[in-house]
Amino acid sequence: MTALSPIPTERKPLLPRFRRNQMWTYFGPAFVASVAYIDPGNFATNILGGTQFGYRLLWVLLWSNAMAILIQYLSAKLGIVTGLTLPQNCRKHFSRPITITLWAAAEVAAIATDLAEFLGAAMGLDLLFGPFFYTHGWTPKATLLLAALVATALVFAILALDLAGHLWLERGIIGLVAVIGLCYGFEVFLVHPDWHLAMLSTLIPSLDRSSPGSFHDSIYAAVGMLGATVMPHVIYLHSALVQPRLKELTVAAQPALESVHDATTSAQHRAYRSVKRPILSRFLKFELIDVFVAMNGAWLINSAMILMAAVAFVHTSNIVAPNSDTIREAYKTLGPLFGPSAAIIFAVALTASGLSSSTVGVMAGQVIIEGFLDIKFPIFLRRLITIVPAIVIIAIGLDPFKILVLSQVVLSFALPFALIPLLILTSRTSVMETFASARRTRIAGWAVVAIILTLNAILLSQIAFA
Repeated sequence: MTALSPIPTERKPLLPRFRRNQMWTYFGPAFVASVAYIDPGNFATNILGGTQFGYRLLWVLLWSNAMAILIQYLSAKLGIVTGLTLPQNCRKHFSRPITITLWAAAEVAAIATDLAEFLGAAMGLDLLFGPFFYTHGWTPKATLLLAALVATALVFAILALDLAGHLWLERGIIGLVAVIGLCYGFEVFLVHPDWHLAMLSTLIPSLDRSSPGSFHDSIYAAVGMLGATVMPHVIYLHSALVQPRLKELTVAAQPALESVHDATTSAQHRAYRSVKRPILSRFLKFELIDVFVAMNGAWLINSAMILMAAVAFVHTSNIVAPNSDTIREAYKTLGPLFGPSAAIIFAVALTASGLSSSTVGVMAGQVIIEGFLDIKFPIFLRRLITIVPAIVIIAIGLDPFKILVLSQVVLSFALPFALIPLLILTSRTSVMETFASARRTRIAGWAVVAIILTLNAILLSQIAFA
């Protein structure tokens, strides 16, 4: 008679199991960050590049997007592994003078960003509703000022979604991103671009060398597009956007983490890392997918902006002067060429871009000031403070479009102050432990910094000897 086999007992997993569809619950941080890559500054620089140089600068967007994927993943990785934002890590690991310098540069970037985004939202609302007020005797300055006040109220309403939870705010912003994507999908469908030429221009880098002036203008446009695509403020923000999900993961795994407390100190540390490492690895895997999908979506929208501008202005011989407001010219040109719906959809996309990116800009500003200075700063107060420069610009009658383009160049110069600390921190084993960047990642990261510094140096030399 054979002995009965023991009944197998089910082992309780050390880590919480992930449901098959749970990956989707981790989609969100990169999509919020991607808003900064399709903000009104992108409208300004992409339309400027498309109107002046046709398809020629599409390659800038491709390489800027590759840089953005690397940078945004490193920012998220730093936040996931350390549990701290990039500004908090800078304050923790760098000297106070360096921290203050980095904070000042970050604030300049945040102010330039919010200025561009808020002006874009106001311009979008003005394009949509301005004609109605013009017929009732309002001046352009008065209607733009009213649009700015309405944009302020709408951004406050979007920020209030966070009171119901971070998922609600993410869903609201992702909804606005979807509106922008659908609008530009429709615009590309209307303009029928030359896809063969667009593909060649995307894959083969080139600048306009027909004259010294055009070469300078193409460098200026390329640097502006780079600054508008690889945004410094959202490098700080992405490390903060992952924190709510990291907290949820840690809470779910708390029983497993607490179970190692009975061991000796050294054994406890090893056991703690063995438990937490799979949690962080899985989160990093999900976040990499999130970044890849979101950034490529933003790249497609940016490319659609250039295609629309190249067809509407260059291919129809309606070339706009370089110093003119190409956003308004685009709105005026699209209607007669492709029907009123094309102009209205363009204005809707600009409004959605301005509102969503202005919200994200305020969030980034709060992360910057709280992380670098270790203080609590109400986000609604931050919104009130940051609208002042935009209101002043509108009130004194400065050209909002020129300010938009200039702000993107300023952002390109501010990029190294965010990138260099990020690369240093993510390369240190004392900060990242076993998650420190591999050699190939470090090489790619420093290559990005070198490219940005080189472009900025060329632009400065062009300006100095112009």
